Amino acid sequence: MRTPRESSFWRENGLSLFFGLLFLVALVGQALTGWALFNEQQVTDGLAKISLARYLSSSSFGVDVAENWQSEYLQFLLYVWLTVWFVQRGSPESKELGKEGTESDEEQKVGKHADSRSPRWSATGGLRTLVYSNSLAATMGAIFVGSWLAQSVAGVAAFNEEQINQLQDPIRWSQYVFSADFWNRTLQNWQSEFLAVGSFAILAVFLRQRGSPESKPVGEPHEKTGVTG
Repeated sequence: MRTPRESSFWRENGLSLFFGLLFLVALVGQALTGWALFNEQQVTDGLAKISLARYLSSSSFGVDVAENWQSEYLQFLLYVWLTVWFVQRGSPESKELGKEGTESDEEQKVGKHADSRSPRWSATGGLRTLVYSNSLAATMGAIFVGSWLAQSVAGVAAFNEEQINQLQDPIRWSQYVFSADFWNRTLQNWQSEFLAVGSFAILAVFLRQRGSPESKPVGEPHEKTGVTG
């Protein structure tokens, strides 16, 4: 029998826990199917199959994971930052028209406007408040840059493995980051992320999902902006 504290923990963190579980299941599925596909290609090329452990440490698996992570965090970075300055009439994903910008200290509860429950760095002022005021975008940006760098390093290793298998000369990292292979991997992820975010911002103007904070209340007019259910 669950205690009230355990029940509260699962209920209060259900969204993050559920998506964390989905992430692990999908990552395991990607690893297993990627391993099978890799070994199929090995057999086709007349090479020996490899173990799952070796595949998980390979550049092929690393580049596939990293290229998806960097595009996802780029999406969030841009959305967090651009929604400061750009609005979309009627979208619950947008601030109200006329509120573009970083807003006043009073609206943001910064400095003397912070209350007793505000995070400590929001009330401190100076550099700490400046850093904390931009910490979400900065963190998303750091993960994006790190993932993109990891993609390039794993990508050039995977690319050079294929070059060697085809009896061609390997290339340097500096050459790979300007290559068609690197940018094809990158842009095929970016375009899908941009399409998804842009279409969601527009579709949420006219469509509803009852009870979702990502949607306006069902009865709100289409032109109502910055209102969530």
